[in-house]
Amino acid sequence: MARKSYLFTSESVSEGHPDKVCDRISDAVVDLYLAADPYARVACETLTTTNRIVLAGEVRGPETITKDQIAHVARMAVRDIGYEQAGFHWQNADIHVYLHAQSQDIAVGVDATGNKDEGAGDQGIMFGYACDETPAYMPAPIYYSHLILRRMAEARHRARANGEEFPFGPDSKSQVTLRYEDGRPVGATSIVVSTQHLEKYDQQAVREFVRPYVSGVLPDGWMCPEPEFYVNPTGRFVIGGPDGDAGLTGRKIIVDTYGGAAPHGGGAFSGKDPTKVDRSAAYACRYLAKNVVAAGLASKCTIQVSYAIGVSKPLSVYVDFSGTGRVDEAKLETVLRDLMDLSPRGIREHLGLSRPIYARTAAYGHFGRNPEDDGGFSWEKLDLVDQLKSAFA
Repeated sequence: MARKSYLFTSESVSEGHPDKVCDRISDAVVDLYLAADPYARVACETLTTTNRIVLAGEVRGPETITKDQIAHVARMAVRDIGYEQAGFHWQNADIHVYLHAQSQDIAVGVDATGNKDEGAGDQGIMFGYACDETPAYMPAPIYYSHLILRRMAEARHRARANGEEFPFGPDSKSQVTLRYEDGRPVGATSIVVSTQHLEKYDQQAVREFVRPYVSGVLPDGWMCPEPEFYVNPTGRFVIGGPDGDAGLTGRKIIVDTYGGAAPHGGGAFSGKDPTKVDRSAAYACRYLAKNVVAAGLASKCTIQVSYAIGVSKPLSVYVDFSGTGRVDEAKLETVLRDLMDLSPRGIREHLGLSRPIYARTAAYGHFGRNPEDDGGFSWEKLDLVDQLKSAFA
């Protein structure tokens, strides 16, 4: 039997966190290639440290894209995030590009040839999840953790655009612990925010700067007790970003997904074009799970799919309602296969993924966002609700 009363915690990290800087750069490279060729293949990994950026991986795309262009895209990503520190500056960082051609042994499994449809680029398992705890159909702890940092970043960017001083730097983290009663979130028991700041501000000043961004996003009455409101617990956070800690692409997969409230297959998203099922199939599972919950078929929905390298059809589709379902899970597994072609090509075409829409996903979660007019976050659409309701009328 599922527990009804408990505490659950999720964390988020900002766009200026060292790992998120790497995710942003890697996804900017994906966008560069997809803007030139919707069928380009990209697997780009990024490392950052003090005034140094290293990109490595495999690509297949227009030869007109040069290493200088790739380096420029990386530099502009760092500028957009807002790094202009002595130890990490968008103008001064040394950038090294080691991208080479995609392996033919991988390409042959993915390419469609003769009667063979496009295959998965690797074996693996992918999960999607949705619940009715928040308007975004996301678990509440990760939803509010993201929202706190997004509001702080938005204010920082506004001040920067206006040439105004702002107390926060780009690097920050949040962590929200919520109390659940009868399986529903009812309030925060503790909140942690660590943010890079200007040296002239002490811990108490930073605490008061942070406070409105926390209280402003939580529902009324949800603020944690004052002794459980932790801001920069070490007392100082001036050196931040890659100057303070090295970053790597793909190290924040739980931040990117559901904050630990649902399983994750293990594959990272950033730096990968949409032929990689680590990314596209996880998006498809989120899309289906969100529509299932929005259709009222369950309060929680976890979906798993699996693939083999070079094989187009999923090997399995699994649905779990965690005891909250109002329809048969096994029947839904069949219905979902009918509603959406879960081959790599089918997912890409259904969700319109072969577009330069990925740099924006690199921070504040790949899920729980609003669909955008140019196709960004298409996996957040609720356009299957009526069909799902009809299937179980």
